[in-house]
Amino acid sequence: MVTMGVKIRAAVAIVIILVLLGSLWLQGGLENQWRSCFKGYSPKPEPSIITMLNNSDSEEDTDSAPLNECPGQDFQISRLLSHLQSAPAAGSDVLLPPYLSSWDELIKFMDALGPMVGLISQEIEGKTSIIRELARLDAERGKERAKEDEMRQGTEHLHTDRETDWDAEAVQGRQRPQSKDTDPDNDRRAATFPDFGESYLSVRSMIREELRRGLVNFEWQNDSGCRTLLRLHRALLWLQLFLKKLGETPASGGHLRSPSDLCREAYEQTLAQHHSWLVRRAAELAFIAMPNRGFFLRLVCVQNQEEAAHVLNRVVRAIGEVYRRTQTALEEHGMLDLP
Repeated sequence: MVTMGVKIRAAVAIVIILVLLGSLWLQGGLENQWRSCFKGYSPKPEPSIITMLNNSDSEEDTDSAPLNECPGQDFQISRLLSHLQSAPAAGSDVLLPPYLSSWDELIKFMDALGPMVGLISQEIEGKTSIIRELARLDAERGKERAKEDEMRQGTEHLHTDRETDWDAEAVQGRQRPQSKDTDPDNDRRAATFPDFGESYLSVRSMIREELRRGLVNFEWQNDSGCRTLLRLHRALLWLQLFLKKLGETPASGGHLRSPSDLCREAYEQTLAQHHSWLVRRAAELAFIAMPNRGFFLRLVCVQNQEEAAHVLNRVVRAIGEVYRRTQTALEEHGMLDLP
């Protein structure tokens, strides 16, 4: 009885630790709190990983065949691919609504891997909620401005009717000037995504707006959309590399490695660079509990590894396009190291 009680208490303690550390998975909170304790560990970025993924993703996905729907499960890889392919926009931009919808499916993917990995997905869901709330507030401000403009135009129209001696040129001179940054596609996008204001329709429009309003803090942590996007961006590279490894076929005579090992390896090559020693140890515990490869085959609705390679490579290429565009936008504005 004593041994059983000790085991139960140990299990409870591990779960509590994972919950607490999981809440800091994308926040980077422990990095600040434990910086003095872990000065000896300073992992260097591995550009070779990004280069390798970029090279493998450079080939355009010419396969337009729809992916299979998997009945009876929340995660649908067909929806994930559809959202990812809808995200790229003109001007090397990324539309935020389909980008966040892609994360909705990736969150379902992680939730399906068990409660330990689910702790990570909860944090990611919190990040997507921050950007959606910012977009909603921006949409409300846009509606208020539209009402004010409508009232002002009505007043000007009434005044114009009374001024019968105005000529067309004078009236035209009173019209409201157009902003130089106006995107001709914004009206169409706003109609398609009514819950997103113009400033949060895309990655680049969000960056411009938050810089204009002074919302991006380059010294301290805050909940700006740009900082939140950076955390999602880093996690996306981890999942891209994991899915790529999961879809690889071993060389002749080789064997398929376990998803647990592949996920751990992908994590060590990407997200681990931004986490403290304590968070990395918690991540290892989460990866140990991951399901076997057969589960993943069913999850992506395929029968064998060959089919999995085809499906996952399409998704990896789509993620790569979104990742590259986001990386470029953040890098152009010096936002790859936001605290």
